[in-house]
Amino acid sequence: MSATASDTRARMRTRVPGGVEFVYDNYNALVFGFGPTERVSDAILSLAIFPQWVTLCFLKGAKLRDPKKLLQGSGNIVRTVRLSSPAHLGDPDVESLIAAAIATATPAYDLDGSKPRTIVKSISAKQRPRRPAESGARKSK
Repeated sequence: MSATASDTRARMRTRVPGGVEFVYDNYNALVFGFGPTERVSDAILSLAIFPQWVTLCFLKGAKLRDPKKLLQGSGNIVRTVRLSSPAHLGDPDVESLIAAAIATATPAYDLDGSKPRTIVKSISAKQRPRRPAESGARKSK
């Protein structure tokens, strides 16, 4: 999973035009968020790295046009795509969704071709374990 996460993150960093990459530990996942500014609320995309899969999150995905019905979720804002592999980011339909998300960023990205600058954030003070409990294992109180 570590190699998959690293490869997916590297591919995403080449896809996002500059801006800021936020790295944070968010409850059950390690998250790499991408936005045009240092404000986390401006982020439009993120990669959520779970113990057994990687999810591409469109943080304003409910407003995106999705003719192929790739986006999952039914909330008012966020939509996701569970990636089958790092190469899934190169799928033309996924690339189209990423491009649409980047185009709708407010404020807009500076399209200077630079890679995102990384900022490490601390989001949740009390962490839950990421690994699924072993079958038959007792949970502590």
